[in-house]
Amino acid sequence: MLAPASTSKEVIARLSTEMTRIIRSPEFAQRMSAIGADPIGDSPAEMTARIQDETLKFAKLVKDGGVTVD
Repeated sequence: MLAPASTSKEVIARLSTEMTRIIRSPEFAQRMSAIGADPIGDSPAEMTARIQDETLKFAKLVKDGGVTVD
């Protein structure tokens, strides 16, 4: 789940708490397993770092591969 950058820290903390509770529930785990998904329960800081790392990684692949948009 993502939220706008302008979302207050209090709202982000509440969303993180609730999402973590849901992700760790047996019902959610069963549903995700049934579709072959592997949910990630990162903290907001870990998710931010993951997005930054992925953006850099894929930007390099696009640049190195000479990918263009037609």
